[in-house]
Amino acid sequence: MKKDLIFLGIETSCDETAAAVVKKTVKGKIKILSNIISSQHKVHKKFGGVVPELAARTHSEKIDYIIKNALLKSKCSFNQIDGIAATAGPGLLVCLMIGMTAGKTVANFFKKPFYGVNHLEGHALTIGLNKPVKFPYLLLLISGGHSQFLSIEGIGKYKRLGTTIDDALGETFDKTAKILGIKFPGGPMIETYAKKGNPYTFDLPKPILHRSGCNLSFAGLKTAILNISKKIKTKQDRYNLASSFQNTINEILKVKCKKAFEMFMKSNNALAEFNFVVSGGVASNQSIRKNLKEISSIAKFNVHFPPPELCTDNAAMIALAGLLNHEIGTKPDIDLYSQPRWPLDEKAPFMKGAGLVI
Repeated sequence: MKKDLIFLGIETSCDETAAAVVKKTVKGKIKILSNIISSQHKVHKKFGGVVPELAARTHSEKIDYIIKNALLKSKCSFNQIDGIAATAGPGLLVCLMIGMTAGKTVANFFKKPFYGVNHLEGHALTIGLNKPVKFPYLLLLISGGHSQFLSIEGIGKYKRLGTTIDDALGETFDKTAKILGIKFPGGPMIETYAKKGNPYTFDLPKPILHRSGCNLSFAGLKTAILNISKKIKTKQDRYNLASSFQNTINEILKVKCKKAFEMFMKSNNALAEFNFVVSGGVASNQSIRKNLKEISSIAKFNVHFPPPELCTDNAAMIALAGLLNHEIGTKPDIDLYSQPRWPLDEKAPFMKGAGLVI
């Protein structure tokens, strides 16, 4: 007889200690019973970025409390949990190991199936926590460590269409913020600065804009920001540079999304409708959301965004990924190792480093 499925998810890939409990009812409705996130911004602020050893230490100090709090808020006991999912990679190895160890310990003690989840798969499936979107759909994942276009064809079936050949978009936002003198974590503050500036003040580069399909490159843009920043003098100059930067990102995404739409439609020309999901921390940026809505409307794609609190790293998406893999019969693996590098499409070529042909 079918029953509700309840999963505990654990996320410690970088500097967020998170645990969540997610349920899928027999009728197929997905509910977040709890989603607890502990930020480490204050721990890393004085260093201007995440320090892996400090992040791991903070995870180890908080993980027990966060898991207990997630269960308490969900009103579930360990015995009611059907499985455990923890982020196995990609991420900072010393951080991943904290969540994986906690998840494996709980799973072993309570005799529950354990799933080591790919963090990117969590982002790919996050929209399911908010609304049902049928497979296949096109995904733009834009986060601190990853920028990719992917065709999401089903659970465990992912095809990469394009990726960044150097820096991720979230990292580019963070580094630009640091150059502009915005304290860590500065990426989200770019949007605030941009609202006060003129987006056409500076003519910034758009690397590989009309080359390499829907692959992306942001290193040259970041270098240009650094060079210009040495010449500006006033606060308004910084606002103008932030605004020009954000506008440049939107212009890049217009071109690259159009190419990704074409590639996706070519492979899925029998679909009655086309869906475009945007996930990851940068998807919280309202200017980028507005831009992507306009692009999608022109291309006749239905665009979907998770709510901002589910765009950034969270454990609800990890719980959901574990639950859905369990549901389709994916074999649990308590012996799985943490993996600092773990591509979602393992057949896709590695796109970074010297000698890259674009």
